[in-house]
Amino acid sequence: MKLKRHPLAWAISLALVPAAWAAEPVELQSVVVSASGLAKQSHEMTTPAAVMEGDELVLRREATLGETLESLPGVRSSSFGAGAARPVIRGLDGARVKVLSDGVELLDASTISPDHAVTSEPLLAERIEVLKGPATLLYGGGAIGGVVNVIDKKIPTRVPEKGYEGELELRANSVANEGAGVFGITAGSGNFAVRAEGTKRQADPYEIPGSPSKQEGSYNDTDSFNLGASFIGERGYIGMAYGEQNNRYGLLAHEHADCHTHGSDWHCGGHDDHDDDDDHDHDEHGSVPYVDMRQKRWDLRGELSDPLPGFELARLRIGHSDYQHKEIEGGEVGTRFNNDATDARLELTHQPLFGWRGVLGAQTLRRDFEALGEEAYVPQTLTRNHGLFLLEEYTAGAWRYELGLRHEWQDIDADGRPDTDHSGTSMSAGAVWTFAPQYSLGFSLTRSQRLPSAEELYANGPHAATRTVELGNVDLEEETSHNAEITLRKFAGRTTFSLSVFRNEVDDFIYAADTGNDIGGGYREIEYRQQDAVLTGAEGEVRFQATDATAFTLFGDHVRGKLRDGGGDLPRIPADRLGVRLDQSFTPALNGQLEFYRVQRQDELADYESETGGYNMLGASLGYSGSLNQTDYLLYLKANNLLDEKARQHTSFIKDDVLLPGRNLTVGMRLAF
Repeated sequence: MKLKRHPLAWAISLALVPAAWAAEPVELQSVVVSASGLAKQSHEMTTPAAVMEGDELVLRREATLGETLESLPGVRSSSFGAGAARPVIRGLDGARVKVLSDGVELLDASTISPDHAVTSEPLLAERIEVLKGPATLLYGGGAIGGVVNVIDKKIPTRVPEKGYEGELELRANSVANEGAGVFGITAGSGNFAVRAEGTKRQADPYEIPGSPSKQEGSYNDTDSFNLGASFIGERGYIGMAYGEQNNRYGLLAHEHADCHTHGSDWHCGGHDDHDDDDDHDHDEHGSVPYVDMRQKRWDLRGELSDPLPGFELARLRIGHSDYQHKEIEGGEVGTRFNNDATDARLELTHQPLFGWRGVLGAQTLRRDFEALGEEAYVPQTLTRNHGLFLLEEYTAGAWRYELGLRHEWQDIDADGRPDTDHSGTSMSAGAVWTFAPQYSLGFSLTRSQRLPSAEELYANGPHAATRTVELGNVDLEEETSHNAEITLRKFAGRTTFSLSVFRNEVDDFIYAADTGNDIGGGYREIEYRQQDAVLTGAEGEVRFQATDATAFTLFGDHVRGKLRDGGGDLPRIPADRLGVRLDQSFTPALNGQLEFYRVQRQDELADYESETGGYNMLGASLGYSGSLNQTDYLLYLKANNLLDEKARQHTSFIKDDVLLPGRNLTVGMRLAF
């Protein structure tokens, strides 16, 4: 397929359609952010929030959650090849960004290493909510970057009116010869409903910009299914679901070396290649190491209105995961990761008391993690984390006030290492002032404490994915974030906008410092340390509805992260981004979008970090929707990286070795019946 000229010419033509073809505007309904805890709309919240759903989500979805959300201001992707990419919010990632499945953690191993996949499947998401900043105390003080809450349909919350409903989607792309499909069906009668859904994705190594060759090992094969059932009554529901996900993807830039220790000193030599005999597990895509991952997950969800005197609603969420992945090197299992974990939370929303309305609750997490094999750089650990939280709101005229409080206890038992225990208290205060019709100003102040993770405390050994030897520190204490933020919004009218500025001062910030020791084999030695840090930034977007059919949006984000007292810059901080988007309605059924943004050069670097050059990204999409015999359909075409730019993601550990995919054309069809 030739993509040198035609997609670009087609994309530019979207902007040239006469406004006379315009359709009447469709008034968008306000969306309630369920992760807010108090069922608030995004413009009513003290801190920025974004919701992606409907046709926008269909067109934005990619193979990973990080790629799917990357278009949102303040959000980037950690980008570790085709199969693993976590969201990065305001320069923070890993354990500082909570990724949830309808309020409970995913319970995978993605926070342990950037090459581990996030087990949330974008193709099965009904809605994705992103809460930015640390004022998210309902889900843990550690979420000082933000929260991503993925809402799905695997547990029915209502009985379909006609007894059944479902969806079917097929899509394919050109850059990786990818084919993907998803199905889902909900059926029910009386008080019972059942749900079955599944996905399948198969993608070859993707094409490199400006080259006929492909990125070796950048394939991604995924399949998953969920089965759920619910009892639904007049006051609520209770339901369960079981699901499995299998994922196989290449580990790009993965370099195994023969590392050994003399006392406390590590040394790494030449690469230790494995024999590739017939009894070993082979990678049909080549010799690049790869991950073979499987997760079994059980979920219990329930809601009940008027559960007790004085309370409006009770919400129960329990998730349990049996997670395992193997890293295959040279045809044999090099390392095996096991994660057996349970997360449970109960929320109670109380009726107004002296004008205050709020939610209180409790959460408990248990995680049994072990790594076996050559990269067992973390001992077997058992983590127990318990929390109590309270979130209250008070409304007086044009003002809405919000107060939050959370306290956590954590203890970690480590095999052969000293056990540790920590506790932390987090608090937030905010207000939203609707100072004029269609305008609001939000303020928030947060003190949030994050407790150190098992990896930061106990790591001691080589990690091939990042080409490092990681050294933990059992003496690490809690890190404390003090965040201040102001958000100005215009939420109605032809011109709407949301503009935020923030400053996040973190005492005892835990970071992986390059020690500068030359340990050989192309490996670096990093040590987890604590030092005060500060992150500052701004983000926002402005949308102008020029005509009933044409709208322009200007968007951008900026963040800087530094260690105090001359410690230098923090690593992998995203470069500045500025872009413009055109939305065009041709007819009531036909809509198009053209988007261009510039990512600047990043030369604000941590020690031993390399800079990345700037690049331009041009994308476009076209969607045709309609209805046939009570079946709604959407036919869509989208193009990414139309300029075939050579781009490197500064947030990625492997940016120096791996380019982002080249020009890509995706075609798809979605049916809802």
